[in-house]
Amino acid sequence: MDDDRKDEIYGTFYDRVNMQPKELEEWLETEESKSVGDNDDGESTGHRSGRRIVEIKRTNKDDLSDSQFEHMNKVANYIKRHLSQRPDGDVEDTDWRYSLMNWGYDPLKGD
Repeated sequence: MDDDRKDEIYGTFYDRVNMQPKELEEWLETEESKSVGDNDDGESTGHRSGRRIVEIKRTNKDDLSDSQFEHMNKVANYIKRHLSQRPDGDVEDTDWRYSLMNWGYDPLKGD
């Protein structure tokens, strides 16, 4: 992966992921976090992704692997797609919000 593509992915990821590592770690420990998503081996894809996002956000940019950049791109694209599916009304206690939070984005936080 070339440096220009990495810079693009990095910028988009950090524009979209609005939860800090500690905040995301604490969220991932909640029952709400564990209650959403597809469970194929006891842990949902989003929950597993959240753990990886914490790791990525705690890694210096120059130390990120191509695999991590690929995951960052996946996360940014997931958030974009999921935001377009926002349900009507208050979303505070919805699976939609919980799923997004597993992917590092809390729609109730200000930009």
